[in-house]
Amino acid sequence: MAHSVARSARRADARQNAEKIVRAAIACLGRSPEASINDIAQEAGVGRVTLYGHFPSREALVEAALVRLLAEGDEVLEAIDLTGDPRDGLRALMESGWLLIAQAASVLQAAQAVLPPGRVQELHAKPEQRVHDLVCQGQAEGVFRADIPADLLTSVLHHILHGAAADVATGRLDTTDAPRFVAEMALAVCAVPTAKHHHAAKPR
Repeated sequence: MAHSVARSARRADARQNAEKIVRAAIACLGRSPEASINDIAQEAGVGRVTLYGHFPSREALVEAALVRLLAEGDEVLEAIDLTGDPRDGLRALMESGWLLIAQAASVLQAAQAVLPPGRVQELHAKPEQRVHDLVCQGQAEGVFRADIPADLLTSVLHHILHGAAADVATGRLDTTDAPRFVAEMALAVCAVPTAKHHHAAKPR
């Protein structure tokens, strides 16, 4: 009985340490994508040996931090009502998605520096699928353009979000303007072209 209680206590301590380390990684990488293992261990209040006992490398820890942020962001996006007009849903997704990407931008930068591009893309698959499904819904209902594949529109929307985050980071875009701008750009990209635009696009 005593051994069982001790094992449970050790597992609880291990979970708490792992949680502290991930939270410390998010905080440190959020301040600087080059944050070191020493920085993160100090932030978490643990030693390097304890940290490496949970995460065998800086890469593994960076991935864990990104996975955590994406999971928390997905909970926010999951709560958005997408059952009405797809245009309203797209605006809400882009505005909320922008805030989440802005919060995770530095951690994402750290991940892109140490993880294979395919892995980063894989981790983004679920939120991108949500946008893709909404684009397909809007195309089916005739409120989004159907002359461009949904895959390509989704990719453009992804780049709008990350481009805005990069512009904010470099000071080219004000944080308070970004949610409205990314939403308006997304709606403009997906809008059904007018007859005039169709005519102008025809080859001579």
